[in-house]
Amino acid sequence: MSDRFFVVTGGPGAGKTSLIIELARCDFHTIPESGRAIIREEMASGGDALPWGNRMAFAERMLECDLRAYEDAQTLSGPVIFDRGIPDIMGYLTLCGLPLPPHVAAAAKAARYNRRAFLAPFWDEIFTQSDGTFAPSRWSSFPRVTSRWSNWRRRAGGCPAWRP
Repeated sequence: MSDRFFVVTGGPGAGKTSLIIELARCDFHTIPESGRAIIREEMASGGDALPWGNRMAFAERMLECDLRAYEDAQTLSGPVIFDRGIPDIMGYLTLCGLPLPPHVAAAAKAARYNRRAFLAPFWDEIFTQSDGTFAPSRWSSFPRVTSRWSNWRRRAGGCPAWRP
């Protein structure tokens, strides 16, 4: 386990990436979420490893990227803050109703983070769609995605209140 590797996790649209960007501006080592880059790459190449396409392939690509990022972070000194971690991939698979491949669970067990994972809380002001309507799917995904952290004996605590 690496006591200096911290994860910010939570449901979609909770402000995790904004927090990570701000921490990077404060000279913390940060690791971006892999899913966004994968979506951009797949869209550009016409691939289907997407959350609305081949979800298992999307999860496998996230695992590949997250394992590489975890390995690269070993060379950094001081605290490293990750925008999501490998247990989030297990939560994603659960959310999608997909089976949890043994190699994903093994990767989550091997690539350890600090026991304290920071859960980005619900943020009412950003839980609306562009037309101003409520986005309930974001609320319902939160427990399923974040439950994997406690399953791996990690203590999950809320992030302090902040606004970008």
